[in-house]
Amino acid sequence: MASRSAASSTAVRSEAYPLVHDGGSVGFLLSHGFTGSPVSMRPWGEHLVEQGHSVRVPRLPGHGTTWQDMNRTRWEDWYATVERDLLDLRERCDHVVVGGLSMGGCLALRLAEQHADKVDAVVVVNPAVASLRKDIKLVPLLQHVLPSMPGIGNDIKKSGADEYGYDRTPLKALASMTQLWKDVRDGLGSITAPLLFFRSTDDHVVDPLSRELVLAGISSSVVEDVTLHDSFHVATLDHDAPLIFERTDAFVQQHVTGAPTGGSGA
Repeated sequence: MASRSAASSTAVRSEAYPLVHDGGSVGFLLSHGFTGSPVSMRPWGEHLVEQGHSVRVPRLPGHGTTWQDMNRTRWEDWYATVERDLLDLRERCDHVVVGGLSMGGCLALRLAEQHADKVDAVVVVNPAVASLRKDIKLVPLLQHVLPSMPGIGNDIKKSGADEYGYDRTPLKALASMTQLWKDVRDGLGSITAPLLFFRSTDDHVVDPLSRELVLAGISSSVVEDVTLHDSFHVATLDHDAPLIFERTDAFVQQHVTGAPTGGSGA
């Protein structure tokens, strides 16, 4: 689907810079979540760089600037960004793994739906594809009345951690994300890549419905469902982050490369 123009009208925050590294023959594309920034993916990405892999952690359009800026973007813009990085990695690497947090996990699932021949595995952390919240159901109407509502960022148990997200939720962008959710839910059956699914037992942003729908809907023969007991929603910056990194290494070794993790270098 073609992307609309999403050029930022505001300076990008210094913390929100993307991570781009060309390493070995295994490539990883990691996407941050709605109203977040690459900060939430950077420790994971840096770990993968240390393992010798090629890594992309993009900044999604409208993120890392202001919530008003984000209200001028739509899900097609965010998806176009991760799709571009997927195709870039596919040209450089023998294997490509896509992953993400929250909405970033939803985008990763769509990549696996639309590019089954290019995605070797999917790793998601508390992905969102639906919500039981009643106010979310009103967003298609509210977006025409209110520009924003209170933010959902920084749901982190670990003291001092910060994902540098917005303190307001832009409603036009949120309404667009709900359209993305439906699109991804409708295509879950086309996902056949091995899936590693991390879920926090105490998540104040994404409710259990998303996990139920994803695991019931996909066609993957390899699925690992890992419970995170010491993290909130942004688990990639929380106490369980080392577990996420370790389990990702082991999963890729077993189901993608068939060899010890770490690339051969560029």
